Amino acid sequence: MDSIPVQSKPSEEPAESPHSVGPLRPPRGIGRTEIGLHFLLFLLIAFVIGPAFVGGVAVILLGLPVGTVTPEFLLFIEAGNFAILLGLTAAISLLEERPFGDYGLPLKEAFARKFWIGILLGLLEVTLVVGLIFISGGYSFGNLELHREEIFRSGLLHLVLFLLVGLYEELLFRGYLQVRLSKWVGFWPAAILLSVGFGVEHLHNQGEGLVGALSVALVGLLFAFTLRRTGSLWYAVGLHASFDWGETFLFSVPNSGIVVQGHLSNAVLHGPKWLTGASVGPEGSVFCFLTMGLQFLVVMWLFPKRAAQQTAELAAVTK
Repeated sequence: MDSIPVQSKPSEEPAESPHSVGPLRPPRGIGRTEIGLHFLLFLLIAFVIGPAFVGGVAVILLGLPVGTVTPEFLLFIEAGNFAILLGLTAAISLLEERPFGDYGLPLKEAFARKFWIGILLGLLEVTLVVGLIFISGGYSFGNLELHREEIFRSGLLHLVLFLLVGLYEELLFRGYLQVRLSKWVGFWPAAILLSVGFGVEHLHNQGEGLVGALSVALVGLLFAFTLRRTGSLWYAVGLHASFDWGETFLFSVPNSGIVVQGHLSNAVLHGPKWLTGASVGPEGSVFCFLTMGLQFLVVMWLFPKRAAQQTAELAAVTK
């Protein structure tokens, strides 16, 4: 029997997907030189000028030194950094004539199903990690540090803080940069490069170490995988925010080497570094690497490989 060729509709061409492996045509009237300049300016503003400006304003307005770890100070820093990054990404979308949603945060998916699934699985993961450390004798919850009326306020403050952390770090490392680098070197080489940068950036945290930075880099690959499978960053934002909230506030342990004030209890990690992560926190525990592997499997099960993505990859292989 003769096979019947099936042609995709032009509007469904996988090469135009922001996360496909196909080439990206330059926007009308914008050459490759201008696109390269946009890329360099993005790096300069997002990683140097923006954070320096926000940090300086925070020191002047709040009168606290850079590196202060109160949730209020960190909230100011994260909100300022995210506002600058959001504006920068919106400007890039206008200059390069692409919808803002192509850079990972489509408004139609904002705080919808994928986000809440991420929230749930982030809480489950951090609970599993800390639970395994506890069963192994490496974690003690201790006594409550907050009075009853303070628990809700501080918990909500930390939740808003880590929601901003999730939004900021995901858009920074897996938004415009992921899309642009994917078109130059391919999705996974770009994801690996940015995930390594994600891990290295966390080495600036007091108490962070090489094992913790490796864990962060692997988490970056997990988040990139969720982007590949779900088509947006909303799942990763939810997972990122709830894991950090559970680690920092609920279980009151270090988060990537940082202990934020106002946590729930005076919890203690005790035991070998491979078990607890020590000053790094549970992210440096062997159990965190185990649960990250489980997260990959969960994402594969929840979000099967999209047909358009399969078509794009097949086309790339057969060229």
